[in-house]
Parts: sequence; structure tokens; C-alpha cells
Amino acid sequence: MGTHIVQLERATKAFALPEGGTITALHGIDLDVERNEFLTLLGPSGCGKTTLLHAISGFVQLDAGKVRIDGDDVSDRPPHRRPVNTVFQNYALFPHMNVGNNVGYALDIAGTERKERNQRVGAALELVGLAGLENRLPRQLSGGQQQRVALARAIIARPKLLLLDEPLSALDRNLRQAMQIELKTLQAELGISFIFVTHDQEEALTMSDRLAVLNKGVIQQIDTSRTVYDRPTNAFVASFIGASNLFEGTAARSGGNTLIATADGLRIEAACSGGWKPGDGAAATALIRPEQFSLVGPGAKGPTIGIDIEQVVFTGLNFQIHGHTPSGRRIVAIIAAVRQADVASAEADGKARLGYDPAAVHLLPDDGTAAAEMAA
Repeated sequence: MGTHIVQLERATKAFALPEGGTITALHGIDLDVERNEFLTLLGPSGCGKTTLLHAISGFVQLDAGKVRIDGDDVSDRPPHRRPVNTVFQNYALFPHMNVGNNVGYALDIAGTERKERNQRVGAALELVGLAGLENRLPRQLSGGQQQRVALARAIIARPKLLLLDEPLSALDRNLRQAMQIELKTLQAELGISFIFVTHDQEEALTMSDRLAVLNKGVIQQIDTSRTVYDRPTNAFVASFIGASNLFEGTAARSGGNTLIATADGLRIEAACSGGWKPGDGAAATALIRPEQFSLVGPGAKGPTIGIDIEQVVFTGLNFQIHGHTPSGRRIVAIIAAVRQADVASAEADGKARLGYDPAAVHLLPDDGTAAAEMAA
């Protein structure tokens, strides 16, 4: 038995446009999914993540490439002959069937013996926290309960792989956050792989063992959530995952560090302890996450950036300070709520000096696409 439950080889898919021509949704994607892994496909609308999920399930047939599940080439198999189940965004419950019959539908179709069928329905409902609700109709359930019914129905057939197509998008924020933890716990208990599609960055970072960031039908980066956030491979990933301050400029060595000189006169210092190290004169982009800034006084040691404050937003846990440099470059900083007095003083003054640690600055090759991707 291999270590991969799913392998995609050069997966390619294009769709015809109503006005004529085609659009390529997948550009020769290679992807390996480990056993018992929670993998999230993340990206903006139209990036190809749902097409990729449906190519694995069989609802989309590839134009080129292969799909292997548990070592078997299933590229030409229809959905019902692939060892996967899918949970859709709208749950797709049968409104005239009660919970028990919705969950047990696949077993009824398969002719499972009644006693075993009832035992498995009961076990599935208990696993998702719905024991005792077998006789309720979908309309008598909350949104979160309906989502759990859809999950129970998907896992009762004991698939090798579970695919989830934005199943939490219709839930309110509090329930959505609770279900994120429940889904991750359920995946660990079942011991099977989940492939989860979302456009919500916080959701992806919370739940995933690994996440794959897609844009325009290409996987831009696939790695652990922490690595993708801390060390994005390009400006698109840096700007899409979380808030970011990107400083495009020209690199120059300064002692053991690198300075990025921007066109508007800033000098961003990076320690370059790991990752890419640009040579003198190379085009490069420095990334500073908002939470990596601190409020400092005029005599502070280390590199700083001065800004005029435009707005201060209190979120409960922290303050978001939005401002701009004298040249007009927009900067956002996140300051912990315990610094309330310092934030209030800076807000009253209308100015702030932001310090940062050069070791926290991440450098990216500047391929000239950062501005275009962020504006798209």
C-alpha cells in the first residue's frame, strides 16, 4: 500500500465559453494527497479549486492527465464507481426523508441487511452528534445540524476519501468556527483523507494539515499552513493568505543583512537567515505581516517606518492601525489590545512609528506580477 491516497498527473481541463473560445481551468496540475491527511484547496473564485475537486470525484472529466485513487487509475470511471463521497455546499438532503433515511440512503440502495443498516446509521449519527434525531425532517433542523446529516450520509458508506466543497459557507460565523474544529476532529477519528475546498483563508489555516493555494488553474504553493503563511513562495500567495505589507524594490547587501530600496524612498531591512537571498541589484519584494509591527518611540533601536494614521479599528483582540507613509504608501499594522494606551496616544497624535524585526521579514523574488495579481 502506497503512502498516497490520491495522485493527479498533469491534470488539464478547459471549458467552452458561451461567447466562444475556451478557458483553461486546470493547467497540467500534479498533486499527491497523503493517507489520513486534511488537505485544503484554497484560492479566489475561478482559480480552479472546485474543478480540481470534481476531477477527483468524477463529476468533471479531464481533457488530459490521470487521476489515481489508492493506486488505481480512475480517470475514466464515473463518480459512482470511485471510492469517494462528496459533501456539497447546499447539503443536498432529501426534504421528504427523515434524518435516518437520508443517512441510510446509500445502504438502502446497496441492499444492506436491515439490522446492519440501522446499526451503521446509528453509529454515523452518534459520531456527528445527532443521535436521537433519526425521525426529524431536514426542515426541522438548524443549518449546523443539516450539515452534520450531510457528513453522516457521506461517511456511512466508508469511503477511502471524503471531498468537501465549501460545506460551511452558509453557516454563521460562530457556528462555522465550531464546525471547523468538529470537522478536523471527525477526520482524525475516521482515519481517512479529507480534501476541503474553501476561499476562506482563516478556515484553511485553522483546519489543514497542508493547503494548496491555486490561482488561474495552477498550484502556486502547497505546504503546511504555517509555512505557507510565514514563507510564501511568491507575491500572490503572500497577498492572498492573510493581510500583508509588500515592499517592491531593489536589493543591496548591508553587512549580514539585505536592504530593499523601494522607489518611494523606503529602506526595508531583512536578516535573510533562511530562504531566498537576492544578490545586489536584484528585484525583490519584502513581506512584513501586520502583526510583526510594534509601536515604538522616537529613540527606538532597529529599523522603523513612520506613518500618518488614517484609521484605527478595534477588533476585540487587537487594534488595526491603517495609515500611509509620507509618499502615500499604505501600511497596516496590528497591535495587541493590551497596548491600548499607546494606540490611543498615537491616534491622538495622528502619527505612529512602527518598528519591526529584520529576522521576521520574508523576501520574495519580484517577478513583476505582484501588483497585477493583487489588483485582479
